[in-house]
Amino acid sequence: MNPVYEQMGETGLRELVAAFYRRVKEDDLLGPMYPESDWQGAEERLSDFLVYRFGGSQKYIEERGHPRLRMRHMPFRIGEAERDRWLQLMGEAMAERAIAEPAAGLLKDFFVQTADFMRNQEE
Repeated sequence: MNPVYEQMGETGLRELVAAFYRRVKEDDLLGPMYPESDWQGAEERLSDFLVYRFGGSQKYIEERGHPRLRMRHMPFRIGEAERDRWLQLMGEAMAERAIAEPAAGLLKDFFVQTADFMRNQEE
């Protein structure tokens, strides 16, 4: 089993995502990227993805197929500022949830790599 999922389980990952989206809703840079009517859907999709990615339920794949993260994020302008804010807010959410090692380091590494991969704007 993946150490992140073993340590946090599905509930812990979902609580992390909820803490993250509480911040995103209030954020002046990332908040406007989300349709007002789809906050719950966005939170569920990220939760399902992280649960799947770290060894839990296959619900994300069963409902959405291959993640294709870069393609799914192409409609949004994602440059360094957006990447950095995403990482900041997720870092704050991780601190709020007091995620301990080894999950904290593994999640941080994954988030940094993935957030940078999502960039679609040259600076």
